Amino acid sequence: MKKSNFIVWIMLAASLQACNSSNSDSVTVAKDSNEVKIDSSEVVNDNMAVSTTPVDKDAADFAVEVANGGMMEVALGNYAQQNAMDSRVKDFGAMMVRDHTQANDALKSLAAAKNITLPASVSDAAQKDMDNLMKKKGKDFDKAYMSMMLDDHKKNVKKFDDASKNCTDADLKNFAMNTLPVIMVHLDSVKAITGKK
Repeated sequence: MKKSNFIVWIMLAASLQACNSSNSDSVTVAKDSNEVKIDSSEVVNDNMAVSTTPVDKDAADFAVEVANGGMMEVALGNYAQQNAMDSRVKDFGAMMVRDHTQANDALKSLAAAKNITLPASVSDAAQKDMDNLMKKKGKDFDKAYMSMMLDDHKKNVKKFDDASKNCTDADLKNFAMNTLPVIMVHLDSVKAITGKK
């Protein structure tokens, strides 16, 4: 009976993911997939039902949001390296690519071990923001990019600080604690470049 219930859950999850992928962005699909996994805490392994304890919704959502932001930071960092006018903005873009690629790789490994689905691409909202930013040239791009990075890194410091204190999954909590100082360096760099607090 448990095995047949699990198979129904898997079929439901697959159909939900197929439906969502046609009308939802990658982040929504990942969050929905994780929610189905959390709701169904049994897995079939070698034809035996095995109870597992998945991460909770908040921890899974944190991972999805961080992956979304990390992919955006890398893409924009690459763009900034090629298109920024100010050498400090180009250098900042290089730091974003280096640091967020490293964090993204660590998060992917952690998510795989925790059976957390991460988005395959940035959210529709992030893509729209990226597209709008990439239409700008020269000093207009530099100003808009650094303004976006200031806002994003302020939010990220708060998000990572909260996760480092409150995340119920010890490994994700440790990831947040280890990544927070890097995010704070990014924020300090943005403030130094923009002259804003």
